Amino acid sequence: MRKRVALLLVLVFLTASCIIVSEPAFSQTQIVENSWERKYPMQQARSRLRAAAVNGKIYAIGGATLTGAVGTNEEYDPETDRWTYKTPKPTPRGFGIAVYKNKIYCIGYDVTEVYDPITDKWENRTPMPTPRHSLDANVVDGKIYLIGGYDPSLPYGGAATNINEVYDPETDTWSTKAPMLAAVKDYASAVVSDKIYIIVGNLNQIYDTKTDSWSYGAPAPSTMLSGVRAGVTSGVDAPVRIYVFVGMQNFFWDFYLVRVYDPETDSWKIGADIPTGRRDFGVAVLDDLFYVIGGVTSSWSLPFDPISTDTKYATNERYTPFGYGTIPPVVDLMSPQNQTYNVTNVTLTFTVNKAVSWMGYCLDRQENVTVTGNTTLVELPNGLHNVTVFVRDRFENYGVSETAFFTIELPPPEPFPTALVTAASVATVIVVGVGLLFYFKKRKH
Repeated sequence: MRKRVALLLVLVFLTASCIIVSEPAFSQTQIVENSWERKYPMQQARSRLRAAAVNGKIYAIGGATLTGAVGTNEEYDPETDRWTYKTPKPTPRGFGIAVYKNKIYCIGYDVTEVYDPITDKWENRTPMPTPRHSLDANVVDGKIYLIGGYDPSLPYGGAATNINEVYDPETDTWSTKAPMLAAVKDYASAVVSDKIYIIVGNLNQIYDTKTDSWSYGAPAPSTMLSGVRAGVTSGVDAPVRIYVFVGMQNFFWDFYLVRVYDPETDSWKIGADIPTGRRDFGVAVLDDLFYVIGGVTSSWSLPFDPISTDTKYATNERYTPFGYGTIPPVVDLMSPQNQTYNVTNVTLTFTVNKAVSWMGYCLDRQENVTVTGNTTLVELPNGLHNVTVFVRDRFENYGVSETAFFTIELPPPEPFPTALVTAASVATVIVVGVGLLFYFKKRKH
């Protein structure tokens, strides 16, 4: 027993040493967290648009130009940094946007329109029961939540509402859930761990979709009046945080801010201001990078002058969040398992939670072996073995799997059957006897 424990400790030490033996490192990607970069602008300047990411592309849909609402749909490819016109949204008006099964759902007023980026076509679905706009759409567990917004049917020409309606894309049906604690519109929202965060003004309302209940979180350090937008990092390339982009403008001052909320600690921090000051922009998140697109500014000739001059923007600026590029890959080793195998070839099966630039494994303190995916460990001798998988992402972060300790124990060769041995012996005696008989017979003659 003591010998086996000692052997395991030695194997653990030797496995750890495998990290030293690895492939040559790629050149380190230069990353500046909490920074901005100007990207290629849209083809049409507009504000109050919505943006969403699907299959590595960003779609900027709808909005308003200087002449009114438009259904413009532009596709942005971050790889080429260029925009392409796509089939426009059929009904130009305000809406919330969400992505489900690689289709974009645009829901607002009295229409639900769904865009398929693959076919570049739109289709109509059942509209929400309470027509409204100036709201967000959020997907949780296959359902799309449309919360709050501006309801024109309310008294005095309409107002913010606290209604919470849920759309099921699979059945094309609607249901009603618990209303918000406080009615809001033009808010920022994001989803973290099945909870929807609604942020605007000095309010941070949290909806738990599992319990159908609401609570308050810590308010942002600056009052966010309206028109704010938000997105959330996934934890793959940057720590999970909600980023709120604030564009506020009035007669006396302008604010173009970034505020960062940590749902785990219920705390806020301040990010770098938006370089190009504007409001009513669209925000999309792709690979944990934020794209702030379009917007508008207004100028007044005199304070409190109801007549203003608007400037629309096609600007596209990308924000790199805090901690970007510091998250190591997660490696799950499925095979071998900690058990005994009665074969000499054992499959090496593992998964990685993101794209990596290199993969390899270390078997029994030998040098790392580079692989391109799952493989087979061949011709393993009898005895105790260990294997660990290593990966490296493009930021030079290493991911290490748990070490599997397993045993190869081939069964001993089966003994020769007794009946065959007996038969062989009898046959030998007969052959020898016949041989002797012929020998003596020959000598007699």
